[in-house]
Amino acid sequence: MSLGSPGNPAQLNAEARWDTFDPVAYVRKNYRTVLPVDAEIMAIVRAHFSDHFRTFPGLRVRGIDVGAGANLYPSFMMLPWCDEITLLDRATPNLHYLEQQLDKHDRGWDAFWRELCRDDAYAALPGGPWERLREVARVERGDLCALVDRQEQWQLGTMFFVAEALSSADEKFREGVECFLRSLKPGAPFAAAFMEHSEGYWVGETPFPTCDVSESDIRGSVEQFAEHLVIYRVGEPGEVRPGYTCMILACGFRRRGSS
Repeated sequence: MSLGSPGNPAQLNAEARWDTFDPVAYVRKNYRTVLPVDAEIMAIVRAHFSDHFRTFPGLRVRGIDVGAGANLYPSFMMLPWCDEITLLDRATPNLHYLEQQLDKHDRGWDAFWRELCRDDAYAALPGGPWERLREVARVERGDLCALVDRQEQWQLGTMFFVAEALSSADEKFREGVECFLRSLKPGAPFAAAFMEHSEGYWVGETPFPTCDVSESDIRGSVEQFAEHLVIYRVGEPGEVRPGYTCMILACGFRRRGSS
């Protein structure tokens, strides 16, 4: 069933059963191996971040992964340049999963790091990602839309498959994108990924909300707060799960100025 289909009442983030979310089942289903779409996303984002920071050798920044959940590769992608990474999530099981990974990680994530190590900035990190991640990562309970009170706090950011999963309501999607981008300092590089035309998803026996958004919806929400924005269509329909058309990856920089 489409959680955001016409005629259904909007399901809000607070109404979703986040504390029943099973991160282990989610990882087993989605990140057991590096899918071609994951490899493509990582290739684009590692180049986006590496090309930017190569012009600022030695620069160390604060990063945030919004809705970190049970996906570690967005934080991996920020790791070479961060002295601190906030792993933000609202679901108790996801927070526990992240804490556990910092203590004793699942070996499956090593394959994602190897993909990133095709770029020297990642390959040069002594000892791989785990020691550094334990040093800089801070797991924090929080809601994306509460970032409205924490504007211009981070110099690097990622948000993967979060804004369209807040709710089946269009206005919550736009609010989520705005809150993420406003949390970044002007000029900060970012990468955000979205499921286009998602019909909702299940983790185990539990359904979770999604908003049906198009590429133009995503572009319109992001571009007013971004500059040098590039939108990529990645992956094939149904490559990860049924019920979406493709993934949309937005890479750019937080707009400087009044927006």
